[in-house]
Amino acid sequence: MTTPEQNLTALGLTLPEAAAPVANYVSYVTSGNMVFISGQISKIGDNVINGRLGEDLTVEQGQEAAKLSALNLIAQMKAACGGDLSRVKRVVKLGGFVQSSFKATQADIPKVINGCSDLMVAVFGDAGRHARFAVSAPSLPLDVAVEIDAIIEIT
Repeated sequence: MTTPEQNLTALGLTLPEAAAPVANYVSYVTSGNMVFISGQISKIGDNVINGRLGEDLTVEQGQEAAKLSALNLIAQMKAACGGDLSRVKRVVKLGGFVQSSFKATQADIPKVINGCSDLMVAVFGDAGRHARFAVSAPSLPLDVAVEIDAIIEIT
């Protein structure tokens, strides 16, 4: 059985440092064996995906934005688990926001968030399967394309 870190390596992915909060909130809160992770945006270092689905971005570009958010979520998970991603017992729920124009079809919103969902399953296997919501938003902080939060269970 492979570890989440081995799965990330096999996918050719490197986790960023867990991002510090930019306002009056914390990156995550642990309550018992549950971790509530604040929204993570489609930005890692200088790599940022901005814009609106249906106006500036295709579904595929939106999925890449969701993948950046997923990597940020996993970085926060790692921080919450003291550096050991094998402590993630289950990705319980994701909440996805996609900045989109009225031209975007509502069927495309969940397809974008699949960029995050697919990565969670690729990294955590069945423990990465989760409940979720995916909604359209007229604007997001810093004009990012995607913001996603998470609830996870840890050991």
